[in-house]
Amino acid sequence: MGVSDRFFIRKLWILWIFLVVLGCDEGENPLSFKENRTGITIGEIRIGSSLALGGHAGYLGSQMLHGARAYINHINEAGGIHGRRINLVALDDGYDPTRCLYNTQQLILEEKVFSLFCYVGTPTTVRIIPLVNEAKIPLVGMFTGANRLREPINRYLINIRASYYQETKAAVDFFVQKMEFDKVAVFYQYDEYGFDGLRGTEIALKPYGLIPVAKGSYVRGTLDVEAGLDKIIASQAQAVVMIGTYDSCARFIQLARDQNFSPLFHNVSFVGSKELARRLGPIGEGVLVTQVVPPPQTGENDGALPGVTEYIDLLKKYYPKSLPSFVGLEGYINARILVEGLTRAGKEITRERFLQAIESIHKFDLGILNPLSFGKNDYQGLERVYFTRIKQGKLVLIK
Repeated sequence: MGVSDRFFIRKLWILWIFLVVLGCDEGENPLSFKENRTGITIGEIRIGSSLALGGHAGYLGSQMLHGARAYINHINEAGGIHGRRINLVALDDGYDPTRCLYNTQQLILEEKVFSLFCYVGTPTTVRIIPLVNEAKIPLVGMFTGANRLREPINRYLINIRASYYQETKAAVDFFVQKMEFDKVAVFYQYDEYGFDGLRGTEIALKPYGLIPVAKGSYVRGTLDVEAGLDKIIASQAQAVVMIGTYDSCARFIQLARDQNFSPLFHNVSFVGSKELARRLGPIGEGVLVTQVVPPPQTGENDGALPGVTEYIDLLKKYYPKSLPSFVGLEGYINARILVEGLTRAGKEITRERFLQAIESIHKFDLGILNPLSFGKNDYQGLERVYFTRIKQGKLVLIK
């Protein structure tokens, strides 16, 4: 082989290496082969979400998505993140774990998203934890307070809301200390979500020397609440902690009222309180719901929190037919944290730099009088629980 031949082959090798590097991320000047920049191009950051957009939990997913997208649209109109627009790819899983698993595989392998975002529900989100770990992909802002997403600590699972354990503890403390109840029952969805709320209630009752006086359950996706209701009525419970969705919980309360059984009903935040209140109508008066964000209202007597005001204004701009809700406000807050992490990670963003950026967020002002903080080995940003009561069809904050 002559000198000219060796020179030509060397040029081919250089050209091949250049083409491989150029193609490692379509349309992007590469940072490094070793650093994961999947979903990042010159003009786009691709984010993926699987959530219920139809079926018996469709209200939750739709509200969550509207709140998140309202803020993301606002950021994109302002120029995006370091010149890149956020492209949120949302797939409907119908609150079904198997569909959620399939959607997540599609988002990671086919859509090639940079991060997962705004998943809705415990059974769906818990199902994809192995995929998240295998892909080493961040999952930001889940609409679930499940302990399985908090213990053991997993830096890829970025929880923003308070946990179900915190919500059920707040409820039990209220029942026992303030109301002086000693008969607390639990009505729960028979899956990971319901089991988590049941365990949280049992843990909260234990220091008082109490256990649930009755446990009633129903199968996810059904309205078969009668058997569980009969058990709880027989226990003469003074309060019922409810871990379910708005349709099943509304059915339970309606049937209980029909039988003149009126303990103090309490629902955790996942229930979708606004839809619950709508379905109950006048018979919902007095029902308690713990929340993880403040009420999405801006009247003179509501304090006009700037974060809430911005959410309502952006929702009105981008989704004028969608009314403000606790779920939507949570989606907006999730998007605020996603954007903050992407911004702090810098223009040469990687998944590892994004995770480090999330860990650097401390006492971040969301405009809701509840600063958010993360840190190494701390992947839950908010801790506060709010009490609301249904009054004349509206959710009123109990101060």
